[in-house]
Amino acid sequence: MQTVQDAAALRAVIRGWRSQGQTVGFVPTMGNLHAGHHSLIKLARARTDRVVASVFVNPTQFGPNEDFERYPRTLTQDQAGLAEQGCDLLFAPEVATMYPFGHANSVSVHVPQVTDTLEGAHRPGHFDGVATVVCKLFNLVQPDVAVFGQKDFQQLKVIERMVRDLALPVKVMGAPTLRAEDGLALSSRNQYLSPAERELAPQIHATLLQMRELVLKGHAIKVVEQAAASKLARAGFEPDYAAIRRAEDLAEPAEGERDGLVALIAARLGSTRLIDNLPFD
Repeated sequence: MQTVQDAAALRAVIRGWRSQGQTVGFVPTMGNLHAGHHSLIKLARARTDRVVASVFVNPTQFGPNEDFERYPRTLTQDQAGLAEQGCDLLFAPEVATMYPFGHANSVSVHVPQVTDTLEGAHRPGHFDGVATVVCKLFNLVQPDVAVFGQKDFQQLKVIERMVRDLALPVKVMGAPTLRAEDGLALSSRNQYLSPAERELAPQIHATLLQMRELVLKGHAIKVVEQAAASKLARAGFEPDYAAIRRAEDLAEPAEGERDGLVALIAARLGSTRLIDNLPFD
């Protein structure tokens, strides 16, 4: 696997592949990779001739009190894991490559409506940063297929909307969430959990399962949401939300609507903020 840092080198490699008629898959990441990321590489590998991954801790998607500085940078370890999974090219740019005028003066991409709720409400500006950097990466790599994990469900919906609205020639694929045996969704932030917190963390997935079960049995959605948040709070979490939404656009479902829904939770456990979701289908 080759690693490049600048746009010209990235484009030169991809241009060579294109000249041979090869298709390109792309997996954008912020690094500190685990088995969940590796599953995205495998999916891209199965769909395309060549696979590019990026590792870039994007400053514009972190709020002022979030963990940008302490977000783990493990490039050497990431390179080894990507090579093992059959990645062909790693793009690991500097901030100046992605934001040549500084990120405060960057052109910004805003995706309306689907960013107004849930994560967007609790992390103002977060999805502008995500959409901006993904749009830049798509322009640099120009992939045929891009793969994103469904654990960041709202992020996936934002990127799908951006690609459709800007007519970007990229097929966006969502990959199923990988979980530990006890149900906890794999995440780079799990390493921040203390042993006691790690024991509690699977209750998020258990709560999502219960939310889905109760809604499908006909219980009122608002009552289910409130009960889920209360249950998490009693267990020691600080929930930002426990919500049932339409999977397509994250709008609140109509009374009695039961098809095509998703349950979503974001909650703090100690100093770590965890998110997870469970589609109903």
